[in-house]
Amino acid sequence: MPKDITKFISIPDGVDVDLKSGLVHVSGPKGNIERMLWHPDVLIDKVDSTIRVGARSSGKKAKAVVGTYASHVQNMVTGVSGEFEYRLKIVYAHFPIQIKISDDKVSIANFLGERKNRYAKIMGDAKVELDGDEIVVYGVNIEEVGQTAANIEQKTKIRKLDPRVFQDGIYIVNKGVRDGF
Repeated sequence: MPKDITKFISIPDGVDVDLKSGLVHVSGPKGNIERMLWHPDVLIDKVDSTIRVGARSSGKKAKAVVGTYASHVQNMVTGVSGEFEYRLKIVYAHFPIQIKISDDKVSIANFLGERKNRYAKIMGDAKVELDGDEIVVYGVNIEEVGQTAANIEQKTKIRKLDPRVFQDGIYIVNKGVRDGF
């Protein structure tokens, strides 16, 4: 395994990582994540309290896959230690936007005075809460949290009107780790 194409991810206390033929299972105080990470040139193994992601060859593609897989594993470890969080701000000028959260979708009512509700899908195990004039999306899987926030933001995208005049909508204003690290 070439040294310049090897990445190391440290495992914090309270986090357990299991590796079985390409399946990476990470469990911690906030939850569990399981993901299939397999590539013929990439080797993922556990050495003491670190995870080593390396390539068997020294090509550009192998180096790119190693970096991608190392980022995925790091995000999994971070997610089960302290959940990922996206904050979205509800902005309106004339018509107050009304938000209702159900099990698998977010209902957006009265956007620009529309009578028909708009619905944004909540992905996977992401959780959504209303905090005053902000929507908080959080969870252990960064992809599900990010996609849920993007779904909500896209449902209030202004089309066929001047966005400089009609600035109503729901916008991502902050993203990061909720607690933990």
